[in-house]
Amino acid sequence: MKFDNIIATCNNKVIYRDGNKCIKVFNEDYSKADVLNEALNQARIEETGLKMPKILEVTMVDGKWAIVLEYISGKTLAQLMEENPDKMDEYLELLVDLQLEVHSKTSPLLNKLKDKMNRKISISELDATTRYELHTRLEGMPKHNKVCHGDFNPSNIIISDDGTPYIIDWAHATQGNASADVARTYLLFNLSGAKDIAEKYLNLFCKKSDTAKQYVQKWMPIVAASQSVKGNAHEREFLLSWVNVVDYE
Repeated sequence: MKFDNIIATCNNKVIYRDGNKCIKVFNEDYSKADVLNEALNQARIEETGLKMPKILEVTMVDGKWAIVLEYISGKTLAQLMEENPDKMDEYLELLVDLQLEVHSKTSPLLNKLKDKMNRKISISELDATTRYELHTRLEGMPKHNKVCHGDFNPSNIIISDDGTPYIIDWAHATQGNASADVARTYLLFNLSGAKDIAEKYLNLFCKKSDTAKQYVQKWMPIVAASQSVKGNAHEREFLLSWVNVVDYE
């Protein structure tokens, strides 16, 4: 494998292209369990038939764990949105349709979204009273088993050269209530400063899925709290503000 063509860098990984392969190399301190869980998620989601790069192998590169995937040539939906702002409505329509397709699938062996969120709320910086309220609210939410991407946003969708959309980065995939996944996407748009697009997205999703907006909004504080355990100080502050504005019943 060649490592002279870097196509992306993140906090804890570097992604290379070698011909028709994409090599995701994780930092030395990245948990082996997390790498293997991501690969396992990817393999389980592949079985649903969703369009995504196939996983080819899990290996080690200079003492670092790596996942090798098919390389998909194209642009991310985020790039296209930036390049063609006049097509934003069309792109949001595609985003929502793809997310609905994800939610139409089931994968019984995936981790449960509720379990993951309960764990994260428990280790958040929130005080005991707020944590208790959030755990209670989470337990009261309807139990579903739909595939949830967990980080569904325009930068995780690649539109290939022939126009086919592929969904990437299944590290956070779980099974559970689709409205939690929608709340996560909504918060991601807000985190990036795209408040107007966030509102448009949420309205469109609720309309297409016949979901009450208030139902998705009930998930916002739960999702914000569970996401607040990672990211930088600014992101944590923003997410925790979503938890604190909640008027618990």
